Amino acid sequence: MNPFDLQRDAFGRWVMHMPDGTQHVPVTALRAYPVSAPDEGVALMDAEGHEIFWINDLKQLSEPLQLQVLQALNEREFLPEILQLTHVSSFATPSTWSVRTDRGNTQFMLKGEEDIRRLTGTVLLINDANGVQFMIRDLAAMDKHSRKLLDRFL
Repeated sequence: MNPFDLQRDAFGRWVMHMPDGTQHVPVTALRAYPVSAPDEGVALMDAEGHEIFWINDLKQLSEPLQLQVLQALNEREFLPEILQLTHVSSFATPSTWSVRTDRGNTQFMLKGEEDIRRLTGTVLLINDANGVQFMIRDLAAMDKHSRKLLDRFL
């Protein structure tokens, strides 16, 4: 049995139904560790920012409820993962990067090397000129061409 139910209301807001019959509207889902442990530590918050429910691990929920929580998370977060670098306009900054992400192909401008941050040995966070953050989850898993382009900036 699930510890709660999560549904949308007629206005598109997420509604949390508790087993005792109480409801919370609207509900926002937030990850505690969006980069290092995206499936662990998810808080469901009320409109005032108070935690209603804590999920230690999304895998503890039934699959339909997992999908609903993931949908609520994805609507709030925007952290595209770079899967491949296809082209870099210049090896001096600023430069325009053409990339393939988990959300499609795009281009962005990198203002300077300082906009590339190494979070762990293999995880990079890249800020573009507009403030959008892109993530490379596993540098070692990228193709040879992408790593070669990245090496020029690291």
